[in-house]
Amino acid sequence: MIKAVDIVKASLRAGWAALCPKQDSDGHDADAQTLVPIRSLGPHQCHRIGAHLLSLNAADRYLRFGYAVQDAQILHYVDGLNFERDEVLGIFDRKLTLLAVAHLAYGQTYRSRGCAEFGVSVISRARGRGYGAGLFDCAAMHAVNQGVDTLLIHALTENIAMLNIARAAGARVVRDGAESEAYLELPQATLNSRIAEIVQANVADMDYRLKRQAKLLRDSLTT
Repeated sequence: MIKAVDIVKASLRAGWAALCPKQDSDGHDADAQTLVPIRSLGPHQCHRIGAHLLSLNAADRYLRFGYAVQDAQILHYVDGLNFERDEVLGIFDRKLTLLAVAHLAYGQTYRSRGCAEFGVSVISRARGRGYGAGLFDCAAMHAVNQGVDTLLIHALTENIAMLNIARAAGARVVRDGAESEAYLELPQATLNSRIAEIVQANVADMDYRLKRQAKLLRDSLTT
């Protein structure tokens, strides 16, 4: 039986880890060691997800999808996102532009066990801030709390940044020519992991609401 004191302790630990980050004038993380608010995205954000992916250049699109994807294919991908089954995560700047987007796709199989596949993209001006790793950690925590025991990353072998994130997390990387797959064995969910996810979501929602209100105010002053 879970005691109330255990819930309080776990909540305090999770809350401390999810304090809002210091940000620069553009709403970017100013401290690489501080958690960046990562928000779960829904169907109402499809236009922003599409704009984010369409802003990627040809090389970045190739690394994200594994082939030379065209605009129409990106829009088809966005239209096909299953927000009820999968988890889509994003990091916003102060203008509510998506700097980074991750897709955690459930329903995958690996050696007859539950598996979720992770994919991520970060726009060029937001690179080097740890956004990809942050999204990976957040997605892994979500997968753990959903009872998934293996996180899969399918990437081109030349996608060094993505594979480095996987290796840093302890994933086993298997290379097969031009493509590689990384498998990260996940632990079981705990009280801490469940509360940490709740705190993370609350922090991200508050951050988004504040940015949205500030944007509405700026827009009203310029009209």
